[in-house]
Formats: sequence, C-alpha cells, structure tokens
Amino acid sequence: MAPITELPRYLRVLYPFESHFFEAPGGKLHFIDEGEGEAVLMFHGNPTWSFYYRNLVLSLKDRYRAIAVDHLGCGLSDRPAKFTYHLADHIDNACRLVEHLGLKRFHLVLHDWGGPVGLGLAQRHFDKVGKVVFLNTAAFFARPLPLPIQLCRSVGLGALLTRGLNAFLLGSIFKCTQRSLTTETKHGYLWPYKTIKNREAIYRFVRDIPVNSAHPSYRTLKDIQDFLPHLAEKSLHAFWGMKDFVFDEAYLDAWREHYPLMPIKRYEDAGHWVLEDAKGRIESDIAAFLGDRLPNA
Repeated sequence: MAPITELPRYLRVLYPFESHFFEAPGGKLHFIDEGEGEAVLMFHGNPTWSFYYRNLVLSLKDRYRAIAVDHLGCGLSDRPAKFTYHLADHIDNACRLVEHLGLKRFHLVLHDWGGPVGLGLAQRHFDKVGKVVFLNTAAFFARPLPLPIQLCRSVGLGALLTRGLNAFLLGSIFKCTQRSLTTETKHGYLWPYKTIKNREAIYRFVRDIPVNSAHPSYRTLKDIQDFLPHLAEKSLHAFWGMKDFVFDEAYLDAWREHYPLMPIKRYEDAGHWVLEDAKGRIESDIAAFLGDRLPNA
C-alpha cells in the first residue's frame, strides 16, 4: 500500500513539515528533516508515528537538524502486506536512513519501541552516536506484559482488536496520557490508521514482543541488552512520565541498574506519551541536555 501524503489542512497546522522518502526493502519510508546543525534522530514507538515528535522538532529545528522517521507500516510510510515487521527489519531501516542521509554523527531520542530500534542502530554505528535521550522505553527483557497487551498480541482476538477495531490505538490515546488531547491531536494520531489495512504494523509490533527464546526477535533484543553496558560511555539522560501504566517506575529502576550515573528527569504528572503530557516543559529540558556541542567527527 502506498504512503499517505495528502494530510488535511488542520493536521498540516500541527505537523507543518515537508515530507521526505527513501527506498527500503518492502517500500518507501517517510521522514521529516528540519533545520541545520547537529543531527538529532528520533524514533517513535507503537502505535504512534513521527507526529509524536512534532513539538520537539519545532523546538529544536532552529539549532539542530531534527529528523523523525516513520517505521515501515506506520505514519506516512508504505504498508507492505508481505513483510515480517520484526525488530531486526526496523533496525535495518534505521541504518539505511543514516546511510541515505550520509550522517557522520547524531544524537538519539527514543520512545517506546523506538528504544530497541534506536539502540540497535547505536550498536551498529556506535562511533557515530553522540547523546541518547530515553523517553519511557526499554531495550531489555522485563516483567510480564500487562493483560491488555497480552490480549492484543493473541492471534485471533489480537488481530480483531488491533486491526479490526483499532482498539490498541484508541486505547492508547486515552490510556497513555494524563491530560486530554485536543480533538485535532487525537485525529493526528488516528489519521494514518483509518482502515484495517493501514493498521497491520500496529498488530505486528505487538506480536513482535519477544516473550520467549523461540520468538524471532528474541536474539535481536538479547544482543541489544548485552550491548547496553558499552553505551555507558555515552552521555545519557532519561526523561520519564511517572504515570505510565506499562513503562512504570520498575522499568526506570532497571535503567538505573544499567546506568547508575544517568541523570533522570521525572514528570510526576505525565503518562506514557510523555511528550504530550509534559508539552511546554520537556522540549526545553531535552534541548538543555543536548546543548553541549558534539566533538568534531
């Protein structure tokens, strides 16, 4: 299925960016590329898209080259029906984006599934990585999944919920924030996923959570988890919504175990979509962390 490029006017007000595309196995990937300076690569999770980063891009583009990509099957990217949508595939595409843009150095901003995708990229291009921002994410094996996510990843019922009823995205809109989104913002998240065919990647992302060693993405996530100690030599910072019903304080504690010296900014009134709940505060906090110049490549 071809990418969605004709956004409604009200959405262009919230997301006023020029669209760019590059070819990858399975189809074209969409990304936005705003501003000049040090590159800041942003990777979204499930079931969002680069729209999640719109305010951060707007706040950074005067000082940085702010780049946010839509994973294959998400946002304005192609939606191939015959594609595995495994973690390794998304990491491959992240590496292709870096190569496509010819990036020599970049910072990373990672949310939700963007965590393992971005850290898989960091593992392969370690010398190119500057600073890393963690936004309610994980890249390691943790506690059992909440029941709603278990239901959504089941073969029959999960497909009905995520693809047929769009319950995973609709539930996220109401469950992942602590303050109500505007009608226009809700429509912004919903717009790329209006039909059953457009929701394939949402279901595949949930299915791709490796719950045992036989899962196709288990080895990939295990390799990333084993890589985490090497990342300690980079400059890291967590910006965390403390009312996240999935990536809760137990996940934050796990990050503390990996990186005891990593600074953490807690937003006590924010949920999983921390960029939405902490809007107007978190952008300047992230910019302050990124403020030191990267060394010359």
